Amino acid sequence: MGAKYEDAALVMQIVRWGAEIGLDEATHEIFADGFDPEAATADQKAVRTILTFGETVATLVKHKTLDKELVEDLWWVDGAWARVGPTAKKARERLGEPRLYENFEALATG
Repeated sequence: MGAKYEDAALVMQIVRWGAEIGLDEATHEIFADGFDPEAATADQKAVRTILTFGETVATLVKHKTLDKELVEDLWWVDGAWARVGPTAKKARERLGEPRLYENFEALATG
């Protein structure tokens, strides 16, 4: 598809939203040396922030509202998923909802 001018405008809105929800701090936390992806829980604000952001961006990509290559140039999607994916999978099992965070996972692993 290729990124278009409209993608840049949407990305800037997403960047602003990310700042509002504390994405930078959350990213710092999940990539810190002491962070354990297997022990992380959805009670941790940083984990919830990354899951919410990732699912939102991935849903826009899935519905072709946002260019996948542009997203992958800007954000390390698979790296973030590797850190919070175990928590998402535990939440799916606990809640009995296999679709929970499915778009984030699909973007990261597809």
